[in-house]
Amino acid sequence: YADDDPLHRAEAFGLKPVQVMQTRVIGIQHVAKGEAVGYGGRFRAQRDTRIGVVAIGYADGYPRAAVDGTPVWVEGKVVPLAGRVSMDMITVDLTDHPAAGVGASVECWGDHVAVDDVAQCAQTIGYELMTKVTARVPKRVVDGQR
Repeated sequence: YADDDPLHRAEAFGLKPVQVMQTRVIGIQHVAKGEAVGYGGRFRAQRDTRIGVVAIGYADGYPRAAVDGTPVWVEGKVVPLAGRVSMDMITVDLTDHPAAGVGASVECWGDHVAVDDVAQCAQTIGYELMTKVTARVPKRVVDGQR
C-alpha cells in the first residue's frame, strides 16, 4: 500500500512521469449547499458548489477506492475529487476554478498530479494504478526526451 515516506516516492529517485492519464470535463452541474453527489451521496456540499463531470471511471482504471479530496488537475489548477468514483465518470469540485468548463483538459495523474499522490488517496501504490488502465482507454506513445 502507499505510504507517507517521501523517500519512497518517485521524485526521491529523480524519476519523472512516463504515463499521463488524461481526459475531459463533459458536464457542469450546480449543487446547492447540503446536497449530495455520487453513489450513496458520499460527498455533501458544504457550500453552493460547481461540480465538473469528468469522463473517466473505474472501468477505465481510475481507482474506485479514491476518496473525496483526491487531487485532479483541470486546465491549470488542482481540484478535489468530490463523490464516489463511478464506472464511467468522476466528479470534481470546480467551485474555485470558474474558468474550467465543458471540454476542459483533465489530468488524473502525470505531469501535474503525481501518480503516487492518487495512489495514496486510494490506499495503493502508483504501479497498480498504471497497470490497471484498461483496454478501452486510447493509448498514445510519445517518443522524445523529457
